Amino acid sequence: MKEHMFAALMEDENDIFGGTPKSKFMDIVFHANNDVVRSELEKLIYKMAAMEVAMEKAGIDVDTAVKEVQFENGSDVENVAKSIFIEAMGDILSQSE
Repeated sequence: MKEHMFAALMEDENDIFGGTPKSKFMDIVFHANNDVVRSELEKLIYKMAAMEVAMEKAGIDVDTAVKEVQFENGSDVENVAKSIFIEAMGDILSQSE
């Protein structure tokens, strides 16, 4: 049976390193400077919006394509999501010092 596509993002938050990239991101989002967090979340939303517009202009049904990629390339999606969490944490923390 295929491993759940988001299993790595739901790893035990009590591991030896104090959590997953997702859980650490959430900690930072809820405790960092509100203005900085809002700005970084806005950047992520506009990036997603630009990707959706590009896909639509290429004649791709966004929802269908996303579901297919998640199903067929779940581990790649997990790895990219982890990278995005880590990058966003770095962006937030670097502006919060």
